[in-house]
Amino acid sequence: MRVLAAPDKFRGTLSARKAAAAIAAGAARAGWECDELPLADGGEGTLDVLGGGNQTTVVTGPLGEPVEAVWRLEGGAALIEAAQACGLTLAGGAEGNDPLNATSRGVGELIAAAIEAGAHRVIVTVGGVASTDGGVGATEALRPFLPLRAPLVVACDVDAGLLDAADVFAPQKGATPEQVAVLRERLESLDIPDVPMAGAAGGLAGGLAAIGAHLISGFDVVAGELGLDAKLAAADLVVTGEGLVDATSLAGKVVGGVLARAAATGVETLVVAGDVVTNPPFDAVSLVALCGRERALADSAACIAEVVEKELRGRTRTA
Repeated sequence: MRVLAAPDKFRGTLSARKAAAAIAAGAARAGWECDELPLADGGEGTLDVLGGGNQTTVVTGPLGEPVEAVWRLEGGAALIEAAQACGLTLAGGAEGNDPLNATSRGVGELIAAAIEAGAHRVIVTVGGVASTDGGVGATEALRPFLPLRAPLVVACDVDAGLLDAADVFAPQKGATPEQVAVLRERLESLDIPDVPMAGAAGGLAGGLAAIGAHLISGFDVVAGELGLDAKLAAADLVVTGEGLVDATSLAGKVVGGVLARAAATGVETLVVAGDVVTNPPFDAVSLVALCGRERALADSAACIAEVVEKELRGRTRTA
Protein backbone atom coordinates (compact mmCIF):
# COMPACT_ATOMS: atom_id res chain seq x y z
CA MET A 1 0.00 0.00 0.00
CA ARG A 2 1.35 3.41 -0.96
CA VAL A 3 0.46 6.75 0.58
CA LEU A 4 1.20 10.22 -0.74
CA ALA A 5 2.03 12.79 1.94
CA ALA A 6 0.83 16.09 0.42
CA PRO A 7 0.27 18.60 3.22
CA ASP A 8 0.42 22.35 3.46
CA LYS A 9 2.35 23.97 6.31
CA PHE A 10 0.94 23.80 9.83
CA ARG A 11 1.28 27.52 10.43
CA GLY A 12 3.25 28.38 13.52
CA THR A 13 4.44 24.82 14.15
CA LEU A 14 5.63 22.95 11.05
CA SER A 15 6.70 23.71 7.51
CA ALA A 16 5.08 21.66 4.76
CA ARG A 17 8.31 19.67 4.44
CA LYS A 18 8.34 18.78 8.14
CA ALA A 19 4.64 17.93 8.08
CA ALA A 20 5.19 15.60 5.10
CA ALA A 21 8.10 13.94 6.92
CA ALA A 22 5.86 13.38 9.97
CA ILE A 23 3.18 11.78 7.79
CA ALA A 24 5.84 9.54 6.22
CA ALA A 25 7.08 8.48 9.66
CA GLY A 26 3.59 7.44 10.72
CA ALA A 27 3.01 5.64 7.44
CA ALA A 28 6.26 3.69 7.80
CA ARG A 29 5.28 2.52 11.28
CA ALA A 30 1.98 1.29 9.84
CA GLY A 31 3.79 -0.65 7.11
CA TRP A 32 2.94 1.68 4.21
CA GLU A 33 5.33 3.04 1.62
CA CYS A 34 5.20 6.83 1.34
CA ASP A 35 6.06 9.52 -1.19
CA GLU A 36 6.55 12.99 0.29
CA LEU A 37 5.18 15.95 -1.69
CA PRO A 38 4.98 19.07 0.49
CA LEU A 39 2.64 21.61 -1.08
CA ALA A 40 1.66 25.27 -0.82
CA ASP A 41 -1.06 27.52 -2.18
CA GLY A 42 0.77 30.77 -2.82
CA GLY A 43 1.11 31.75 0.82
CA GLU A 44 4.09 31.31 3.10
CA GLY A 45 6.20 28.31 2.24
CA THR A 46 5.53 28.37 -1.50
CA LEU A 47 9.08 29.42 -2.32
CA ASP A 48 10.43 26.62 -0.12
CA VAL A 49 8.46 23.81 -1.76
CA LEU A 50 9.41 25.08 -5.22
CA GLY A 51 13.13 24.95 -4.59
CA GLY A 52 13.94 27.79 -2.21
CA GLY A 53 15.60 31.14 -2.79
CA ASN A 54 18.92 31.88 -4.44
CA GLN A 55 18.74 35.68 -4.31
CA THR A 56 18.47 38.10 -1.38
CA THR A 57 17.33 41.74 -1.54
CA VAL A 58 16.85 44.22 1.29
CA VAL A 59 13.38 45.76 0.95
CA THR A 60 10.82 47.68 2.98
CA GLY A 61 9.15 45.42 5.53
CA PRO A 62 5.45 45.46 6.40
CA LEU A 63 5.88 48.08 9.13
CA GLY A 64 8.48 50.14 7.27
CA GLU A 65 11.61 48.48 8.64
CA PRO A 66 14.22 47.00 6.26
CA VAL A 67 14.05 43.23 5.84
CA GLU A 68 16.17 40.74 3.91
CA ALA A 69 13.84 38.98 1.49
CA VAL A 70 14.89 35.85 -0.37
CA TRP A 71 13.58 35.06 -3.85
CA ARG A 72 14.48 32.83 -6.77
CA LEU A 73 15.84 33.58 -10.24
CA GLU A 74 16.34 30.63 -12.55
CA GLY A 75 16.35 30.43 -16.33
CA GLY A 76 15.14 34.00 -16.66
CA ALA A 77 12.06 33.37 -14.50
CA ALA A 78 11.74 35.02 -11.09
CA LEU A 79 9.75 33.55 -8.21
CA ILE A 80 8.82 35.95 -5.42
CA GLU A 81 6.94 35.07 -2.24
CA ALA A 82 5.09 38.14 -0.98
CA ALA A 83 5.30 36.95 2.63
CA GLN A 84 9.09 37.24 2.46
CA ALA A 85 8.67 41.02 2.12
CA CYS A 86 5.46 41.84 3.97
CA GLY A 87 4.49 38.66 5.82
CA LEU A 88 2.35 38.85 8.93
CA THR A 89 5.07 36.97 10.81
CA LEU A 90 7.51 39.79 10.00
CA ALA A 91 5.12 42.18 11.73
CA GLY A 92 5.05 40.06 14.87
CA GLY A 93 1.77 38.34 14.07
CA ALA A 94 -1.67 39.82 14.56
CA GLU A 95 -0.67 41.11 18.00
CA GLY A 96 2.30 43.12 16.70
CA ASN A 97 0.76 44.26 13.42
CA ASP A 98 -0.41 47.76 12.55
CA PRO A 99 -3.33 46.89 10.26
CA LEU A 100 -3.97 50.43 9.02
CA ASN A 101 -0.35 51.20 8.13
CA ALA A 102 1.10 47.84 7.10
CA THR A 103 2.44 48.13 3.55
CA SER A 104 3.08 45.88 0.57
CA ARG A 105 5.83 48.18 -0.72
CA GLY A 106 8.53 45.55 -0.28
CA VAL A 107 6.79 43.27 -2.76
CA GLY A 108 6.96 45.95 -5.42
CA GLU A 109 10.63 46.46 -4.61
CA LEU A 110 11.27 42.73 -5.09
CA ILE A 111 9.48 42.77 -8.46
CA ALA A 112 11.59 45.76 -9.47
CA ALA A 113 14.77 43.93 -8.40
CA ALA A 114 13.77 40.92 -10.50
CA ILE A 115 13.15 43.08 -13.55
CA GLU A 116 16.47 44.86 -13.10
CA ALA A 117 18.18 41.45 -12.80
CA GLY A 118 16.86 40.56 -16.26
CA ALA A 119 13.89 38.35 -15.44
CA HIS A 120 11.71 37.81 -18.50
CA ARG A 121 8.83 36.46 -16.40
CA VAL A 122 7.92 37.18 -12.78
CA ILE A 123 5.68 35.02 -10.61
CA VAL A 124 4.55 36.49 -7.30
CA THR A 125 2.98 34.10 -4.81
CA VAL A 126 0.71 35.98 -2.42
CA GLY A 127 -0.76 35.12 0.95
CA GLY A 128 0.08 35.40 4.62
CA VAL A 129 0.79 39.14 4.44
CA ALA A 130 0.34 41.81 7.09
CA SER A 131 -1.01 44.48 4.74
CA THR A 132 -4.52 45.29 3.56
CA ASP A 133 -3.51 48.17 1.32
CA GLY A 134 -4.88 46.94 -1.99
CA GLY A 135 -1.33 46.73 -3.29
CA VAL A 136 -0.88 50.51 -3.11
CA GLY A 137 2.58 50.18 -1.58
CA ALA A 138 3.71 47.67 -4.19
CA THR A 139 2.40 49.62 -7.18
CA GLU A 140 3.94 52.86 -5.91
CA ALA A 141 7.33 51.14 -5.80
CA LEU A 142 6.81 49.93 -9.37
CA ARG A 143 5.84 53.27 -10.93
CA PRO A 144 9.30 53.81 -12.49
CA PHE A 145 8.98 50.38 -14.13
CA LEU A 146 5.56 50.85 -15.76
CA PRO A 147 4.57 49.56 -18.17
CA LEU A 148 6.21 46.38 -16.95
CA ARG A 149 8.89 44.94 -19.23
CA ALA A 150 8.17 41.35 -18.15
CA PRO A 151 4.89 39.43 -17.82
CA LEU A 152 3.71 39.38 -14.20
CA VAL A 153 1.77 36.39 -12.84
CA VAL A 154 0.21 36.46 -9.39
CA ALA A 155 -0.38 33.07 -7.75
CA CYS A 156 -3.19 33.54 -5.23
CA ASP A 157 -3.95 31.51 -2.10
CA VAL A 158 -7.67 32.39 -1.96
CA ASP A 159 -10.37 33.18 -4.52
CA ALA A 160 -11.81 36.05 -2.45
CA GLY A 161 -13.19 39.26 -3.88
CA LEU A 162 -11.52 42.60 -3.20
CA LEU A 163 -13.61 43.68 -0.22
CA ASP A 164 -13.17 40.29 1.44
CA ALA A 165 -9.61 41.45 2.06
CA ALA A 166 -11.04 43.78 4.72
CA ASP A 167 -14.19 42.01 5.85
CA VAL A 168 -12.90 38.44 6.07
CA PHE A 169 -9.12 38.55 6.36
CA ALA A 170 -8.19 41.84 8.06
CA PRO A 171 -9.47 40.64 11.47
CA GLN A 172 -6.98 37.76 11.19
CA LYS A 173 -4.27 40.42 10.88
CA GLY A 174 -5.26 42.16 14.09
CA ALA A 175 -7.78 44.67 12.73
CA THR A 176 -10.56 45.82 15.06
CA PRO A 177 -14.11 46.23 13.69
CA GLU A 178 -13.48 49.97 13.42
CA GLN A 179 -10.26 49.38 11.49
CA VAL A 180 -12.01 46.89 9.20
CA ALA A 181 -14.48 49.63 8.26
CA VAL A 182 -11.62 52.02 7.45
CA LEU A 183 -9.80 49.39 5.38
CA ARG A 184 -12.96 48.53 3.49
CA GLU A 185 -13.52 52.21 2.65
CA ARG A 186 -9.95 52.53 1.42
CA LEU A 187 -10.30 49.48 -0.82
CA GLU A 188 -13.59 50.78 -2.23
CA SER A 189 -11.85 54.03 -3.20
CA LEU A 190 -9.17 52.30 -5.27
CA ASP A 191 -9.35 51.78 -9.02
CA ILE A 192 -9.01 48.01 -8.78
CA PRO A 193 -11.03 45.47 -10.80
CA ASP A 194 -13.07 43.31 -8.41
CA VAL A 195 -12.28 40.07 -10.18
CA PRO A 196 -12.01 36.63 -8.54
CA MET A 197 -8.88 36.42 -6.36
CA ALA A 198 -8.46 40.22 -6.27
CA GLY A 199 -8.78 40.15 -2.48
CA ALA A 200 -5.83 37.83 -2.00
CA ALA A 201 -3.04 39.18 0.24
CA GLY A 202 -4.99 42.19 1.44
CA GLY A 203 -5.93 43.19 -2.09
CA LEU A 204 -2.32 43.02 -3.27
CA ALA A 205 -3.45 40.65 -6.03
CA GLY A 206 -6.05 43.15 -7.21
CA GLY A 207 -3.59 46.02 -7.10
CA LEU A 208 -1.10 44.11 -9.24
CA ALA A 209 -3.91 43.10 -11.62
CA ALA A 210 -4.62 46.82 -12.09
CA ILE A 211 -1.12 47.28 -13.56
CA GLY A 212 -1.41 44.29 -15.86
CA ALA A 213 -0.75 41.17 -13.78
CA HIS A 214 -2.54 37.90 -14.52
CA LEU A 215 -4.15 36.25 -11.47
CA ILE A 216 -4.11 32.47 -11.17
CA SER A 217 -4.55 29.83 -8.46
CA GLY A 218 -1.41 29.43 -6.39
CA PHE A 219 -2.28 25.84 -5.64
CA ASP A 220 -2.58 25.04 -9.34
CA VAL A 221 0.85 26.57 -9.99
CA VAL A 222 2.49 24.47 -7.28
CA ALA A 223 0.59 21.29 -8.16
CA GLY A 224 1.60 21.62 -11.79
CA GLU A 225 5.25 22.36 -11.05
CA LEU A 226 5.54 19.37 -8.66
CA GLY A 227 3.53 16.85 -10.67
CA LEU A 228 0.77 16.23 -8.14
CA ASP A 229 -1.58 14.46 -10.55
CA ALA A 230 1.01 11.87 -11.59
CA LYS A 231 1.89 11.16 -7.97
CA LEU A 232 -1.80 10.79 -7.05
CA ALA A 233 -2.20 8.24 -9.83
CA ALA A 234 0.47 6.06 -8.17
CA ALA A 235 -1.04 6.27 -4.66
CA ASP A 236 -3.65 4.25 -2.79
CA LEU A 237 -4.24 7.07 -0.30
CA VAL A 238 -3.28 10.71 -0.02
CA VAL A 239 -2.81 12.42 3.33
CA THR A 240 -3.09 16.20 3.31
CA GLY A 241 -3.55 18.74 6.03
CA GLU A 242 -2.97 22.21 7.44
CA GLY A 243 -2.79 23.97 10.76
CA LEU A 244 -6.42 25.07 10.84
CA VAL A 245 -9.37 23.66 8.93
CA ASP A 246 -12.08 26.30 8.60
CA ALA A 247 -14.48 27.81 6.09
CA THR A 248 -11.62 28.88 3.78
CA SER A 249 -10.08 25.41 3.43
CA LEU A 250 -11.98 24.72 0.21
CA ALA A 251 -11.46 28.22 -1.21
CA GLY A 252 -8.15 27.96 -3.02
CA LYS A 253 -6.24 26.26 -0.23
CA VAL A 254 -4.08 23.13 -0.41
CA VAL A 255 -6.54 20.87 1.42
CA GLY A 256 -9.40 21.73 -0.92
CA GLY A 257 -7.22 21.39 -3.99
CA VAL A 258 -5.87 17.99 -3.00
CA LEU A 259 -9.35 16.70 -2.11
CA ALA A 260 -10.72 17.81 -5.48
CA ARG A 261 -7.92 16.21 -7.49
CA ALA A 262 -8.04 13.02 -5.43
CA ALA A 263 -11.80 12.75 -6.00
CA ALA A 264 -11.26 13.15 -9.74
CA THR A 265 -8.77 10.27 -9.77
CA GLY A 266 -10.58 8.04 -7.26
CA VAL A 267 -7.85 8.14 -4.62
CA GLU A 268 -8.86 7.85 -0.96
CA THR A 269 -8.06 10.79 1.31
CA LEU A 270 -7.18 11.56 4.91
CA VAL A 271 -7.10 15.13 6.24
CA VAL A 272 -5.07 15.87 9.36
CA ALA A 273 -5.51 19.32 10.90
CA GLY A 274 -3.93 21.07 13.80
CA ASP A 275 -7.45 22.11 14.77
CA VAL A 276 -10.91 22.20 13.20
CA VAL A 277 -13.08 25.25 13.89
CA THR A 278 -16.02 24.56 11.58
CA ASN A 279 -17.93 21.53 10.37
CA PRO A 280 -16.27 21.03 6.99
CA PRO A 281 -17.94 18.92 4.28
CA PHE A 282 -15.16 16.35 4.65
CA ASP A 283 -13.67 14.32 7.49
CA ALA A 284 -10.71 15.92 9.25
CA VAL A 285 -8.73 14.52 12.17
CA SER A 286 -7.91 17.22 14.72
CA LEU A 287 -4.59 17.04 16.58
CA VAL A 288 -6.00 19.28 19.30
CA ALA A 289 -8.92 16.89 19.85
CA LEU A 290 -6.71 13.80 19.97
CA CYS A 291 -3.50 15.07 21.58
CA GLY A 292 -4.65 18.11 23.54
CA ARG A 293 -3.91 21.71 22.57
CA GLU A 294 -0.62 22.01 24.45
CA ARG A 295 0.96 18.90 22.93
CA ALA A 296 -0.54 19.53 19.50
CA LEU A 297 1.31 22.85 19.39
CA ALA A 298 4.52 21.80 21.14
CA ASP A 299 5.00 18.40 19.50
CA SER A 300 3.06 18.59 16.24
CA ALA A 301 5.27 16.22 14.26
CA ALA A 302 4.93 13.41 16.79
CA CYS A 303 1.16 13.93 16.97
CA ILE A 304 0.84 13.79 13.20
CA ALA A 305 2.89 10.59 13.02
CA GLU A 306 0.75 8.96 15.74
CA VAL A 307 -2.53 9.91 14.07
CA VAL A 308 -1.37 8.74 10.64
CA GLU A 309 -0.06 5.44 12.02
CA LYS A 310 -3.37 4.75 13.76
CA GLU A 311 -5.47 5.70 10.73
CA LEU A 312 -3.36 3.68 8.30
CA ARG A 313 -3.28 0.59 10.50
CA GLY A 314 -7.06 0.73 10.58
CA ARG A 315 -7.28 1.02 6.82
CA THR A 316 -4.85 -1.87 6.37
CA ARG A 317 -7.02 -4.14 8.50
CA THR A 318 -10.15 -3.30 6.49
CA ALA A 319 -8.48 -3.40 3.07
